[in-house]
Amino acid sequence: MSTGTHDAGTRAGAGTYAPAPGAAPLARMIAAQTAFETKLLLRNGEQLLLTVIIPSLLLVLFSTVDIVDTGAGAAVDFLAPGVLALAVMSTAFTGQAIATGFERRYGVLKRLAVSPLPRWALMTSKSFSVLATEVLQIVLLAVIAFALGWSPHGNPFAVVLLLVLGTAAFSGIGLLMAGTLRAEATLAAANLVFLLLLMGGGVIVPLDKFPDAAASVLGLLPISALSEGLRDVLQHGAAMPWSALGILAVWAVLGLGAAGRLFRWE
Repeated sequence: MSTGTHDAGTRAGAGTYAPAPGAAPLARMIAAQTAFETKLLLRNGEQLLLTVIIPSLLLVLFSTVDIVDTGAGAAVDFLAPGVLALAVMSTAFTGQAIATGFERRYGVLKRLAVSPLPRWALMTSKSFSVLATEVLQIVLLAVIAFALGWSPHGNPFAVVLLLVLGTAAFSGIGLLMAGTLRAEATLAAANLVFLLLLMGGGVIVPLDKFPDAAASVLGLLPISALSEGLRDVLQHGAAMPWSALGILAVWAVLGLGAAGRLFRWE
């Protein structure tokens, strides 16, 4: 009798656990993964160099030392928008491409792909992580720029729109590279592209310093569109830089679309 009573009690209580088993709500999983991805970005010394130290040093150096002719007005007014664009590129493109490329190589993405977190939610978490890191970058660089005498003006909504589209464009290119190339090739290519776009993307050197033909081609690059668009708004007070926004939108659609189709998880 006692055995039967014990079995009945076991069956009645079967399946009752604390906490209850099963996947967490999707929003909570995305938030947890976003926090994890952000910590990884900020703890990585190489990424910290790309995302914080280099942009800050460039802003201080070229704003205080007369090395490059930035035209009329204070040098910081020209440089600050370009360095903000560089910060977006360093996080959304270079940092994300390298980190995701090595996660793919070591099988991290393959394991996460079979977890309760859907693949699209994982990529969403990575995007939110990039945005969170960019917010910290922008705040830091803005504080440094203000200390150097920066006087921005223009439409704040246009600035936000440029930064969001720039992030989408660079994220697409970075994920495409990380999902199709070997990790070592991604590391080399991402750093090389970073350096080339730093020099020829209108970040430090104005595009009008290049030959007309070269300037026309360079102006179609996402870093050029973002830096020139931010400069149009923050330095010259433009209401909405439609040309820059259009270029960034095209890059975002092409990059994210290609990454979605060609990305290999292993």
